[in-house]
Amino acid sequence: MKFKFLSMAAGVVFTACTVAQAADGYRLTLPMTADDEDATVFLVDFDNGAKIDSAVVENAQAVFTGHVDEPVMARIVMEGKRLGNIVLENTEMQMTADGSVSSPLNNVLEDMMRRQQAIYNSYQAIALLPGKEAEKAELERRFNALPDSVFQANKDNAVGRYIFISQAYDMDVDSLKAALEKYPAFKSSKRVAGILDAAEKRARTAVGQKFVDFEIANDSTVQRLSDYVGKGKYVLVDFWASWCGPCIRETSVIKDLYNRYGPEGLEVLGVAVWDEPDNTRAAIAKHQIPWPQIINAQTVPTDLYGITGIPHIIIFGPDGTILSRGKQGDELRADVARLFPAKD
Repeated sequence: MKFKFLSMAAGVVFTACTVAQAADGYRLTLPMTADDEDATVFLVDFDNGAKIDSAVVENAQAVFTGHVDEPVMARIVMEGKRLGNIVLENTEMQMTADGSVSSPLNNVLEDMMRRQQAIYNSYQAIALLPGKEAEKAELERRFNALPDSVFQANKDNAVGRYIFISQAYDMDVDSLKAALEKYPAFKSSKRVAGILDAAEKRARTAVGQKFVDFEIANDSTVQRLSDYVGKGKYVLVDFWASWCGPCIRETSVIKDLYNRYGPEGLEVLGVAVWDEPDNTRAAIAKHQIPWPQIINAQTVPTDLYGITGIPHIIIFGPDGTILSRGKQGDELRADVARLFPAKD
């Protein structure tokens, strides 16, 4: 069973609190910490990456004031770190210490996520019980149908755009093109255009295709994917970053596979993307990652392979053919086990 939550934040959860209507613009107050003093916080357009506003942290808070022509999904960024997403509207918005903020459209998204969580909790309560297949199927249907119904009611505003973009990440090329024909207003979205481009690249680097090589210059050395792939061994390549929590969690799975199947011929390679080299090296040391790394790859491999989220793991065969991609956890374990049946 597959459940995908639409997340509004990285480390911040937006829920409901009191709204006070601003006269003719927005005023957004974010609580910060003493360590953040004098840092600059940015509001960036979620769709096109354009800078909307900035504020310097003073007295442990960042205050943004201004006006938007229409509500827009904005990403909160400080010192290169993504702190969360919020619908920026012309109203008074005060975020509390637990990340709560409210406005008409933020409340729509929060309500959807709260309802999804309740459905998911109901599913988990019966997940291991026998004879509950029909009930579980109905809960899964309701969970996945909820964003669609919220989208239909909000397809002309920032909520609908955010849901469309979030769902586009899971569409193949044909499905996304069909969706864009049905909802042509989203053809102007820079992020959607990028998702479509990535989907087309994923199709060219799908299971069964040969690897696409790349090279990364770092510290006066040049590393290539072909230094490791296509040389007669199975190679598991982990595209990751030090700031990515799911990447770090998946490291434990990869370590298990490395220890179990490494003696049988499995090689593992890390490719650090979207990250600062010093942060990558610190994470390698902290988490005791033993396999070789290509550091400071940034967007080079993710652009080639159409990778829009990490961790992203690709298994290459001895001749460089792609055997598996995009698997994690137990699914990844199963794919690796199939390559080494004698081990099990």
